[in-house]
Amino acid sequence: MCADVSEFEERDAKKSMGRGFMLRCPNCGEGALLRSYLKVNPNCAVCDQDLSRARADDGPAYFTILVVGHIAGFMLHIMWSAFEPSPLVLASSVSVVSIALSLLLLPRFKGALVGFQWAKRMHGL
Repeated sequence: MCADVSEFEERDAKKSMGRGFMLRCPNCGEGALLRSYLKVNPNCAVCDQDLSRARADDGPAYFTILVVGHIAGFMLHIMWSAFEPSPLVLASSVSVVSIALSLLLLPRFKGALVGFQWAKRMHGL
């Protein structure tokens, strides 16, 4: 039995991670990657790529906390140094920005991680 040549082709990780970050299929870049906030579609609607075995687990949450934590820390420092707002205003504004940024970045980091898994053929993708 001869293996298909496409099984051994190198996949571009940078391109597939970018497509995943934009919440698109890592293979074609056209179909939607997620069907709800964090659920991965079992198949791409455009190219029929099987995505059912993609598992990002805790990776997206870790990267989201890492990025948002750094931004919040710098924001706290800059706001306090430049404006010296009351603690309630400082905590409220940093909290709102942190929550909004977390909700925006979490599915994108999940898409990028699924794209990386697809490019490296991890979990059977």
